[in-house]
Amino acid sequence: MFEREKLPANRPRATTVRSLFMLQVASALVADPGWPDKQAWIRLRPQGEGPWPMNLYASDSPAGIQAVASGEAQFAIINPAVAAGPAVRGIAPFAEPLPLRAITTIPSFDQVGLAVSERLGISSLEELAQRKPALRVSVRGQPDHAVHMVIGHMLQAAGFSLDDMNAWGGTVRWDTGLPHEPTRTAALKAGELDAMFDEGIYNWVDLALDNGLRFLSLSEESLRTLEGMGYRRSVIPKANFPRLPADVPTLDFSGFMVYTHAGVPDDAVTAFCAAIDQERERIPWQGGPSLPLEHMCRDVPGAPVPIPFHPAAERFWRSRGYLD
Repeated sequence: MFEREKLPANRPRATTVRSLFMLQVASALVADPGWPDKQAWIRLRPQGEGPWPMNLYASDSPAGIQAVASGEAQFAIINPAVAAGPAVRGIAPFAEPLPLRAITTIPSFDQVGLAVSERLGISSLEELAQRKPALRVSVRGQPDHAVHMVIGHMLQAAGFSLDDMNAWGGTVRWDTGLPHEPTRTAALKAGELDAMFDEGIYNWVDLALDNGLRFLSLSEESLRTLEGMGYRRSVIPKANFPRLPADVPTLDFSGFMVYTHAGVPDDAVTAFCAAIDQERERIPWQGGPSLPLEHMCRDVPGAPVPIPFHPAAERFWRSRGYLD
């Protein structure tokens, strides 16, 4: 149908056409609200060769950290950014310090919320550990989500675990979605829950308060312990949520940090950063239709960079004026 001599001389090669076709189709699928499969593992290699030297892991799971550490993936994303803190320190579930390096962080301001029934009269996580009440607790049903590692470390800092809560006579439920989504909202309104532990608190502060829950604060001692693990403290402010009795000290859960391994070659990292810069106007984020790179390389609220940059990434962002 198309004669060879009529094709443009500067046409893309066959390998480019095939790969761009599939990547664009995948892009359209994940943008479709009705398409359920949203996470991606992208593999790139030279035409016809056996190994896949470039693997991009587009998920929020700590499993991506292990994939980057082992060389199975070269670039991945973690949410929250501070979940990389325990990894570079070798704190469980990581068996040894991992040489992760930052590329950039897509902004997404967030915090962790630990809320329990107000009838208990408990206002802090440490008091919960002392009282040991039997609670029906709802946590996120996605088992590989980073929120479970973060909450596990928060409870550990206060001296207990979810298993301990079961041993106190309570029940830990793994429910689908965030607290403001239908399954967990229905359970809360039906009186089936005494506690809700999760992130994304801006979606469910009022829901929790409407249904008799109180957000627990963390003590200074617990916060310092968690900072030693690589986390960052935050505050759920009464100024933003006037119905709170007071500010609630908690942990930051911000940022979709893009990261790599310290051993990934400079030229690969530079090319990756250049691609981000080139495509920034076509990549949406939660605050708009194009990436705000001027805020993504500076370790700012909402876009933390809690681990060192890969040297090639740091050089690239400086050369573009995104990093002082």
